[in-house]
Amino acid sequence: MRFIYLFLFFLSIPAIHAQNQFVPEDTAYKTGLETARTANKPLFVMLYADWCPHCNLMKKEVFSDPAVMDFLKKNYVCLWKNIEKEEGKMLKDKFNTKSLPTFLFLDANETLLYALKGEMKTAAFLTEATYALNPKMQLPYLEKEFLADASNATKFFAYLNTLKKGKDRTDLSPPTHLYLNTQSDAQLISETNWRVIANGVTDINSREFQYVLKHQKEFAAVASQNRVDRKLESIVSELLRPLVDNLDTVNYYKQREIAKSIRLQKTDSLVFKFDLTLAERTEKWQFYKKVTLEDIQKLVWNDASFLKDIGQTYLKHITDTDALKKSILWVKHSLELNDSYDGNLLTARLYTKIKDKKSALKYAEKAKVICTEMTWNTKDVDVLLAELLSK
Repeated sequence: MRFIYLFLFFLSIPAIHAQNQFVPEDTAYKTGLETARTANKPLFVMLYADWCPHCNLMKKEVFSDPAVMDFLKKNYVCLWKNIEKEEGKMLKDKFNTKSLPTFLFLDANETLLYALKGEMKTAAFLTEATYALNPKMQLPYLEKEFLADASNATKFFAYLNTLKKGKDRTDLSPPTHLYLNTQSDAQLISETNWRVIANGVTDINSREFQYVLKHQKEFAAVASQNRVDRKLESIVSELLRPLVDNLDTVNYYKQREIAKSIRLQKTDSLVFKFDLTLAERTEKWQFYKKVTLEDIQKLVWNDASFLKDIGQTYLKHITDTDALKKSILWVKHSLELNDSYDGNLLTARLYTKIKDKKSALKYAEKAKVICTEMTWNTKDVDVLLAELLSK
């Protein structure tokens, strides 16, 4: 009898687990709109993908909660759309969705009332879903209020702060520039307008950003130098990172020149690192060599780890003897900053590549001493020493 009870208990576990798993209903978008119109309710749409961990966590922890589902079903017509299927892809494109999960709150005419993005805890999600029911907290009302008085910072921030809950930074540019166009150059230098610039300006060529570049000390006085520096770095990153991620070399080289025109070490250093990343991903070793030969001492001379990384790339992909000799100087400088086993071994291998056996032996033996003292596996350095001594 005890065995039968245990058997039934284990059989019930999958059933209990299944009951607690949220399974989206596949209701057609058109049907959802018609139901919303008939029921006089707004439409709630979750855009997700099966591979998205944040989406799956929301399903497991938030939408498997009966209280959440009761609230949603009472106040909304609910749809769940996979962006890799036809209707989900259509909605993703229609509402310019760039993050997952995204939650859209629409009226029956497909007007976007409210939007959220990303993973949230249950209480935070319910709070936002409640806000989405309040007409004075919805995007159409906030946009109308802002457009009626575009110079009003309070109305602008009310609209912007709600807009950015569901949109990416690039989507914030139009209202930001609409507000900033009401401000003179002199008015830009204020704590309020710095917040606007820091949160909403993404165009490196914009009047506002160019004004920040020319008046950094003044903006640092109302914000801080650290905040100004972060903005300079973020705008270069926002300009170049998508092009590197997409391996868009044509546009990258064009935009790179704009970023370089800023002529500040902190932004030049960012461009340098993007240059190397793109060169590695596209295997443009001549460009990699050109960039490192020109800028390494100016931009990363005190970064021992970075110098060794560049040395490793030279070891694998650069054949020019003069350039390899330069890379040896860089890695040797990294040893001055931080003497290390891997740095000495790399130096030995670089000397081996240019056929300087004497110097290669010297650094291989140093690497062996460090490795032995640290009781690490000496296999790699032993192989190199055996190769050098056999010649």
